[in-house]
Amino acid sequence: MTELPKISVFTLGCKVNQYDSDAMLAVFKSAGFEIAEGLEFADVYVINSCAVTAEAEKKSRQAVTRIKKVNKDATIYVCGCASQNNFLQFAKDNVKYIAGTDNKLGLARRIVEEYTGDAEVFDKIFNPADFTIGSKFEDNDGVVNLLTRHFIKIQDGCNNFCSYCLIPYVRGRGRSRSQESIIREMDSVEGVVKEVVVTGINLSAYGRDSGTNLTELLKVFKKYKKFGIRLGSLEVGVIDREFLEATTKIKLFCPHFHLSLQSGDDSVLKAMNRRYTTAEYYRAVRLIREYYPNAAITTDIIVGYPAESEEEFKNSMKFARKVGFSDVHVFPYSSRKGTVAGRMKPLAPEILEDRAKRMGEVKQELIGNYLNKQIGLPVRVLFETQEDGIWVGHTQTYVKVYSKHGARNKVFTVAPTGRYKDGLCDASVSEQI
Repeated sequence: MTELPKISVFTLGCKVNQYDSDAMLAVFKSAGFEIAEGLEFADVYVINSCAVTAEAEKKSRQAVTRIKKVNKDATIYVCGCASQNNFLQFAKDNVKYIAGTDNKLGLARRIVEEYTGDAEVFDKIFNPADFTIGSKFEDNDGVVNLLTRHFIKIQDGCNNFCSYCLIPYVRGRGRSRSQESIIREMDSVEGVVKEVVVTGINLSAYGRDSGTNLTELLKVFKKYKKFGIRLGSLEVGVIDREFLEATTKIKLFCPHFHLSLQSGDDSVLKAMNRRYTTAEYYRAVRLIREYYPNAAITTDIIVGYPAESEEEFKNSMKFARKVGFSDVHVFPYSSRKGTVAGRMKPLAPEILEDRAKRMGEVKQELIGNYLNKQIGLPVRVLFETQEDGIWVGHTQTYVKVYSKHGARNKVFTVAPTGRYKDGLCDASVSEQI
C-alpha cells in the first residue's frame, strides 16, 4: 500500500461534534493515516461544521479559507450541521466532497477507501453496532490520543423544536445508542483515562425511543470506579430524586450540572417553547444542592430574543443571580432561517450588544462568587497541561486550578489558596489576585 497522507479533522461546535471527530480520527489512525491536529499542516482536512448560530456557520465557512492559507493544495471535505443546513455555501470553495450530519462515518469510509484502495479496510475497523469504534482505544501512541478525558456520545438528534433552534432540522429526531454499545466503549477506556464525559444533542432524552431513560443508564455506571463521570448539558425535567440518587452511587461522579435555561423570564420561555417555568427550574436547582451543596451549576442564556422587553431581560439577570450559577454562557440571539423565531423581527443590533455586555457582567460576578467559595476547600484536580511551567487542570466541578505540583493525566488533591487568572491556585503559585 502506498504511503497515506497526513489528515486533520477540524472541529467546530459542541462536544457531540468533538466525539464524532474523534471517531473519524480513530478510523483514520487505525487505517494508517498520519494524524495532524486542527490547523497544523496536513494534506487532507475534514471540516466538522456547526450551525447553532449564524456566527458558528460563518466560522465553518471561514475554516476553508484558513486551511487554504496553511496548505493551498490541501484536499478538503466538509460534514456536519452547517453543510446539512446549506451545502451550497461550501460548494464554491473547491471542497472535494460535502456530507451532512448522519453520514460522518460514511465520509470516513469514503476517504479510507479512496486513499487505501481497499474497500474492506473500513469494515475491519468499524463496529456497526456502535456509534464509533468502541473497542479500539489505547493510551499514548495507540489508536487515538485520549489525553485525559474521553467523550462518549450516547444520543443524537432532538424532538424539542425550540422556536429559535435549528438543531432538530439538521440533526434529525432523537435516537439513543444501545446500553450494550455504551458499556462496551466505557469498558474499553477504563484504566486508560481519568474522566469520561457523557454527551448527546439532547442528553436528557436518552432512552425515550427505546423504553429506558438516562437515570437507568446512570444506575449501570456505578460499576465504574477508576474514572470520573461527568454529564453534558441537561434539561430541567430530568432532575428528580431518583436521578440524583443514581449519581450518588457513582464513586467519582463530577457534581457539575450544566442545566440549560435560555431565559430567566417565563413569558420569554413560553415564546421559546422551552416547556418549563422559572419556578420549576429553581426547584430543580434546590434539589441538586440538597444532594450536592457545592455543586457547580452552569447554564446558557440567550439575550435579545425577538420581542424580549427590557423588563424581561432584567428578569433574566435577576434570576441568574437568584440561582447563583457558577458560570453562564451568554449568547446574543442569532436568527436562524427555517425556525419559528426566524420569521420574527429581530431586535436592533445595539440592543443585543448592550444586553450581552450587561449579562456578561452578571456572568463575571457569578463566576467570582463561586470561585471565592472554593478557596480553602480540598478538591480533586485532574491535571492536563502545562503553561509556563505551571500545571493546569480541572476540579470535579470543572473549576480551573493552577499548581506547580502536578502531572499529565494524574489526579492530585489541592487546597486552593487564592484566585489566579481564570481560576484558582495553590500556595505554589505566588501571583494570586
